[in-house]
Amino acid sequence: MTPWMRKLSQRQSEAFARAGVEMTLGGEPTFLPLQPLGAEWNHAAVGPTKYRFARKLALALLRKPLKGGIAIFSPGKSYPGEGDPRWAIRILANRDGSPLVRPRSGSPPTKTSLARIRKFVVSDLGVENHWARLADPSEPGSESWALLIDECDGEWTSFPWPSGAHKLSTARGPAGLRLPLHVLPPEIPRRALTLEWTGRRLAVFLPPLLQQPFVKLLGILENALRAAGIGAVEMQGYTPEDETLSWTQLGLAADPGVLEINLPACANWKEYDSWIHAVTDAARKCGLRPWKKLPGALPEGTGGGNHLLWGGATPDRSPFFTRPGWLASILRYWHHHPSLAYLFTGCYVGASSQAPRADESARNLSDLELALSFLESLPAGDHRHLIFETLRHLQTDVTGNTHRSEISFDKFWNVGSPSGTLGLIEFRAIESLPNADGMSAVALLWTSLAAWLLEHPHREKLRDFSEALHDRFLLPTILWQDLSRVFSDLNSGGFFPDPTIYRKIWEWKFPVLLSQPGFTIRKAHESWPLLSETPRDGGTTSRYVDASMARLELAADSHFFATTRILVNNRPLILKKLDDSTFLAGLRYRRTNLSPSLHPGIPAQGPLRISLVSKTGSQCFVLMAGSPMFRPARPQTSPPAGKPCSFESPAHLTCDLRVCP
Repeated sequence: MTPWMRKLSQRQSEAFARAGVEMTLGGEPTFLPLQPLGAEWNHAAVGPTKYRFARKLALALLRKPLKGGIAIFSPGKSYPGEGDPRWAIRILANRDGSPLVRPRSGSPPTKTSLARIRKFVVSDLGVENHWARLADPSEPGSESWALLIDECDGEWTSFPWPSGAHKLSTARGPAGLRLPLHVLPPEIPRRALTLEWTGRRLAVFLPPLLQQPFVKLLGILENALRAAGIGAVEMQGYTPEDETLSWTQLGLAADPGVLEINLPACANWKEYDSWIHAVTDAARKCGLRPWKKLPGALPEGTGGGNHLLWGGATPDRSPFFTRPGWLASILRYWHHHPSLAYLFTGCYVGASSQAPRADESARNLSDLELALSFLESLPAGDHRHLIFETLRHLQTDVTGNTHRSEISFDKFWNVGSPSGTLGLIEFRAIESLPNADGMSAVALLWTSLAAWLLEHPHREKLRDFSEALHDRFLLPTILWQDLSRVFSDLNSGGFFPDPTIYRKIWEWKFPVLLSQPGFTIRKAHESWPLLSETPRDGGTTSRYVDASMARLELAADSHFFATTRILVNNRPLILKKLDDSTFLAGLRYRRTNLSPSLHPGIPAQGPLRISLVSKTGSQCFVLMAGSPMFRPARPQTSPPAGKPCSFESPAHLTCDLRVCP
């Protein structure tokens, strides 16, 4: 942590304290192996190696910084189109540092030790021995035992397993998720402690319980395993809500293409900084990293995001429930600065991306203005339901998905979702970065803006960016100018972020593809359109985005502009004056012609040839398909001058190479 970060963090804390605000900060960084091979590391949620990496990372975190905690394999959600349900590993540890479980060593389990465990558990619970053995059609050589139990006011009860129901289902997953609970009579609670033994591996599946009986049962199981002399055991099952706020909780989740880490809810940025460094360091030691480098491509983020979440220590303590004006101020400010949506995210932005801005999805900007004005007019009080109902139809993607938006309220007070009433605001237009310092710096900028907007409410009317949003603001130079204005606003309020680290992030996000004295070509963002439904095998359909287009930024100083002509595939391109020292243009071109895509009759425009012609001679550079950088090429003796590259209007900064004047 640098001195300026420490000072900025202290300035935030002072602003929050004066306003009486307690805002937690959460994060969801994503990681990949060094060689991200297979569907599970590209688009699928689960696969053959992801769980092994997750277990390895969980064990590393249990050594430090979650020493004395326990990792529990938990059932995940099932999504349409995915053959297997997702999973998560939830790590629980006591906040005060005392061990939730103690280290245990021993031998692999045997039939004898398995019997001792069952006997010890019923004895210590004080219940009848109703353990039932269930056959596993998928693994005939294994043993699965289930004990139906319930707890009320500290008293435990067991129930006999009904006859004729001693067989697990053939579904994939732990035995505890394949029990025939549907055949139980209504009066028997559907809670079963399950032991699954395969000869050398023992898994214990915990039923859904409240926190106090969960801890009691966990202690009994640990004593039973120790008494039976058993070492490593895989804990599985359901984890309860932290009613006493005594746990630190961290999750590792299977997500499409990545391993997602759900950081503990942090009381302030300093805690977040500590956690993002601890997790990134542990991941590195396990062969994981928050970026990728594919063959023939430049380094980039994981593609799975690095979302930030604001909320309260408990859902009822979310600071936004009683401060709708502050929330509206945040939404207004983020709207006015596209750099906050585009600079820290991946290369794919726009209406069909994973995190579209509200004005990329809303049918009418006046509806957004009306909603924010209404929130600003609300009197004192808790308005959680009204806030959500006001925003949920506006903070969405074009299909109405409340989760896929730049600022998502899907977990705010969404009573229609199992995990939707957490009082959280999720910022999704943030991608992983190659190091923890950068990711922490982004979180510091976000929380600094939250604190500054508490003291300086932003009430400026929403701006209609119109076509500039997907023209000017997809270019790196324009985004940096916009972010510089954000820094100026923070400085005016006594918040002083150092732009240096953010400039490094900008340079990594928008790498240089060609550099000559006074002239630079950088990678820029592109907004890919959503295509119509495409039939797939099995009678289903899929909707793809058209990724055939790419965008570059060409920037020059005044001397280069005055002395050198630029030809793109032999077509003159004239840069536009941004200020006295900067001349700029964006260039869109057809990178591929793969199906499906828009305009299938227009061929790919590669290799892309850039000719720089001056009085002293000419230079030529070529960007080949599959190559990340421009390479020198032999200049043409007398390059034929084609039609000039044209701009759609005098206000546009980007020309489309597909279009002729």
